[in-house]
Amino acid sequence: MGYTLLCELEFILVLYSLHIGHTQDAVLTIKPKLSTYFIGESLTFKCDMNEGRTEDWEYKFNKDGQTFLDYVTNPIFRFNYLYKDDSGDHQCCGHKKGSSTKCSKSVSIHVSADKPKAKLTAGTTTVSVGDRVRLICSVEKSAGWKYEWFRRTSQTSEDKINDGLNGEIRVSQGGIYSCRGFRGEPAFNSDTISNKVIVTQKPSWSQVFRGETITLTCEVQGDEGVQWEYQWRTPQSQRFRIIRAETGQTITASISGEYSCKSRSRDDPYSSTNWSEALRLSVLAHKPKSELNMSKSPVEDKVILSCSVKSSSSGWRFFWFREEKSSKLLTKQDADFLSNEQIRVSQEGVYRCRGGRGEPVYHSEFSDPVTISVEKLRAKLTAGARVGGEVTLSCSVEKSTGWKYEWFRRTSKTLEEKINDGLNGEIRVSQGGIYSCRGFRGKPAFYSDTSVEVTIDEPVLRVSPRWLSPGSSVTLSCEVEHESAGWSFYWYKAVPDLSHKSGSYSYELLPASSNGTADNSYIIHGQTHTAGYVCRAGRGEPHVYTLYSQPHFVWSGDLHPSASLSVSPDRVQHFTSDSVSLTCEGNSAEWRVGSFLLPDLLSFCSDWGTMNGSTCHVQKIQSSNAVFWCESGSAFSNAVNITGHYDDLILLSPVHPVTEGHSVTLGCKWRTENLLSKVFFYQNDTLIQSESRVEMIIPAVSKSHEGFYKCQSSGKESPQSWLAVKSASRPDSSSLPVLMIVRAVCVFLLMIFPLMFYLCKKSKDSNSISRSDEQNQNKVPDENDAEQNIYGSLLHGDFALYESFRGLKDKENRTDCGNTDECCCATSAEL
Repeated sequence: MGYTLLCELEFILVLYSLHIGHTQDAVLTIKPKLSTYFIGESLTFKCDMNEGRTEDWEYKFNKDGQTFLDYVTNPIFRFNYLYKDDSGDHQCCGHKKGSSTKCSKSVSIHVSADKPKAKLTAGTTTVSVGDRVRLICSVEKSAGWKYEWFRRTSQTSEDKINDGLNGEIRVSQGGIYSCRGFRGEPAFNSDTISNKVIVTQKPSWSQVFRGETITLTCEVQGDEGVQWEYQWRTPQSQRFRIIRAETGQTITASISGEYSCKSRSRDDPYSSTNWSEALRLSVLAHKPKSELNMSKSPVEDKVILSCSVKSSSSGWRFFWFREEKSSKLLTKQDADFLSNEQIRVSQEGVYRCRGGRGEPVYHSEFSDPVTISVEKLRAKLTAGARVGGEVTLSCSVEKSTGWKYEWFRRTSKTLEEKINDGLNGEIRVSQGGIYSCRGFRGKPAFYSDTSVEVTIDEPVLRVSPRWLSPGSSVTLSCEVEHESAGWSFYWYKAVPDLSHKSGSYSYELLPASSNGTADNSYIIHGQTHTAGYVCRAGRGEPHVYTLYSQPHFVWSGDLHPSASLSVSPDRVQHFTSDSVSLTCEGNSAEWRVGSFLLPDLLSFCSDWGTMNGSTCHVQKIQSSNAVFWCESGSAFSNAVNITGHYDDLILLSPVHPVTEGHSVTLGCKWRTENLLSKVFFYQNDTLIQSESRVEMIIPAVSKSHEGFYKCQSSGKESPQSWLAVKSASRPDSSSLPVLMIVRAVCVFLLMIFPLMFYLCKKSKDSNSISRSDEQNQNKVPDENDAEQNIYGSLLHGDFALYESFRGLKDKENRTDCGNTDECCCATSAEL
C-alpha cells in the first residue's frame, strides 16, 4: 500500500513540473534585433509557442503589461513605422482551446527620437598627385548599417559613388564628399550630412510692413564648437554674399523675397552644408490702420473700448488717447485696463487708439475717432430750516437708487475739506460755509457729478487786539452778513473738546450775555491768558438763531505753569526743510496743538503733523506765518509765532518774550550750514552790529531793545522778526495772592477817604467783564487804533504778531502820585 502511494505522488509531481515547464516555453523573437531603433524604422515580432501546430493557437501581444493586440490567429506582428511611444517591454501570449495560456519572457526595445547622423572623417583634406585619401563613414551608438557615398564640386551637381558599402572608401579626386547610412527592409536612411542649417526670423510675424526691420539668423545644428563661415542668398542680389562670424550670423531684412543660407567650417573648406530651406518674407507697402470699437460695459455708467490692427500679423500692443487740448495718452489713472486690447472708461470725450510693436516701436495708423457721451448724474443738495442753531442738509441723486454720499465744506478763506458723516444723504451743520455733496455706488466706486454749492451763512467774529498787552481790554465784534434791526448778540467762550482731535469746542456763555446784547460788540477787561471766543445772533419770538461763528482767539506770549508751549529748535524763523517739535506742559495729561495761519485759517496738529503724547512733530515746516498754542480740556497755553522760509538766510531769535534784565543771543544761519563771513545785525532797519561773529549778545535786555531784527551776510538778507520784551514787574499767576493783599489795602484806604473810595471803586469796576454803555463805550475799537500800537507782521506787513507794552511803559515813567487813584491802581498793575 505504501509503495503504491509513493508511486502516485511521484507521478503527480512529474506532471506538475511538466505543466510548469510548458507555460514558460513561448518565445518572442524580433527581427531585426538591434540595441536602438529610430523613429520611422520597421520591426517584426514573431510569437513561437513551441507546441502543436501554429494554427491551433490564438495570439496576443502586450506592452508594459497592457494588451495592444488581442488574440489573433497570426503569430507575426509588424511595426511598419516605429514611434517613440513604442519603446518598452514587449511580450506575447498564446491560448489554445482546452489548454492553458502560455506567455513569453519580456523583450525590451528602445526607440530614439533623434534621427541618426552619419559622421564622415578623413585622414587629411589635401590630396597630393598620385595619392589617395581614406574616408570613413559611421553612425555612432547603433549597428547594422551599410553606407552610400556622394561627391560634388562647386561646378558640378552631386554624384553617387558605387563603392564603400562597408563604410570606407579611398579617393584621389578633390571635391565635397558626404555619406549616409541605411539599414532594414525597406531601407531606413540616416541624415546625409552631420550638420543642418536653418534660417530663423525674429520677431516671427507672418506679415511685415514697410518701415519695420526683421532679424534673420543662420543657425547650424550640431557641432557647436566649430567656427563657421556663412553665405546668404537674398532678394537684393543673384550672387552670394559671404559674411564671416564666430557664431550664428544675423542679417536684417526689410523687403519681400526668399532668404536662405549655408555654412562651412573655417578649418575644412570641403565641409560645406547644403543650402537651408528658403524663408519667405512678405513685406507690405501700406501702413496698417487701427480699428476702435465701442460696447456697453456690464459695469453701470461705463463703456468698453476695443482696439485692433487690420492685419493677420500679431505682436501688437495698443496705445489709447483722449482728445483734450491735445491727444492725452491714457494711463491706469484714466481708465480700467481690462486687457491689451480693451479698456473701460466713464469719462466722456473723443477717443482714438493705435498699435505698436518691435524695438524701436513701429506704430500703425491711428484709428478713426469714437465719441463717448456719458449721461452723468448730478447730485442735488437742499437745505432745510434752521432749528436750534443747526441746518439740515439733504443730498440725493434722482431717478436711481443704491447711492451713498460724500460731503464737502469750504469757506472763502479755507480749502475744501471732506466731512466724515452723512453717508445716508443727510447731515446737520452748525457752522457756516459753502457746502456740496456727491453720490457714489458700486465697486469700483462710480461717482455722480458734484451738486451745486449751497452757502450757509454764519456771523463773523472779530477780535481786537489779537495779542494781549498789559492793561488792555479785548473787544469782540459780531457781524451778520444781512444786517438789519432786531438782532440780539450772544457771546461765548470756546472750551476745547479733546474727544475730537480735529479741533472741536464746546461753548460757554460769557457774563451778561445770557439774554443777548443789543450791541454787536462786547468788551472783556483783565484778560491775561490765551483764549478763544465765538458769537451768534438771534431774533424774533420764538428766537431763531444764526449758526455759531468760527472761533477766533486772543493770544498771550507769557508762559504759565498750568499750560505752556515750548518749541524745538527755540527760534521764530525756520527753513521749510526743517523739522520742528512743539511740546505742551502743564496740569493736564491730554493735549492738542492748534495753529492759526494768518490771517484766519484754524487747523490742528493732525492736519500737518504727528501728535505723540504731549508733543506735535512737524516733519517739514510750511512756508507760512502762523501762531501756535496748546489746548487741554480746560486751558490754553501761551502762543508763539513760527514762520517758514524758502530764503537762504534766517535770523535766530527766541519765540518767547524776553524778560527785562535777562540776556538774549541773536544769530544768523545759512540753509547750507556753511560758515558765515561778516554778519550785520539790524534793529528796525538800523545797523547795530557789524562784526565777524555770527551772533549778537544783548547782556541785559530793556524795553529799548524791543523791535524788528534781521541779519545780512554775503549779500543775502534774512526776513525780520519781532523781539518782544516783557517787564520784570509784570504779575503772573504766582503773584495773585500779593495782588489780593494790595487790593485789600486799597479797600481799607477807601473806608478812610471817601473821595478815594469813589475813585478806586471806579477803577475796580474797570477790571470786571462788562458790556459797553450806550455812548462812549458803544464804540468798537479799531484794530489799527494808535492806543493799541499794533505792530506790523514779521513778514512784510502781514498780521501783527505782538502788541506793544506802551501803556505799561507810560506807567513806569510816572513820578507824580498826587492822584491817589492813579497811585493805587499803578501799584496794583506793577505788582
